[in-house]
Amino acid sequence: MPLAQLRAPFDHPDWLFEVKYDGFRALACLEGGTVRLVSRKGNTYKSLPALCRSLAACMTVSDAVLDGEIVYLGPDGKPQFYDLMRRRGPQYFYAFDLLWLNGRDQRGLPLLERKTAVAGNRAAGTVAAAVRGPRGRRRRGLVRGCRPE
Repeated sequence: MPLAQLRAPFDHPDWLFEVKYDGFRALACLEGGTVRLVSRKGNTYKSLPALCRSLAACMTVSDAVLDGEIVYLGPDGKPQFYDLMRRRGPQYFYAFDLLWLNGRDQRGLPLLERKTAVAGNRAAGTVAAAVRGPRGRRRRGLVRGCRPE
């Protein structure tokens, strides 16, 4: 079946739209002060230990699972998949969903509520997540930058 060709970009208040980073989809799993990055197929990304250490240092909760994307950003700040494939660093993790927090499954909560928690707009119980921002800039809320090692 051919794809639909639209004359204007699709927009609807009942739909959510997200940026698609050119990277690897992953879960960041925090347990016991250690972060594992896990692929969609359940494989652990073992070649990204610096990113895992950076994520663990940024998290201020006992355990959490964040859904997101691992990317490498070029000098212009744009994702560079080719360089990520070759494990050039530093890599960044952009979290966009909170699945588990401090022993509680968050998946039963509305998606917008979980996304709000990731964005840091939740008043209490903030998770300091998982992003090493460009040039170590700090970010607000749940997702805040850490300096590269």
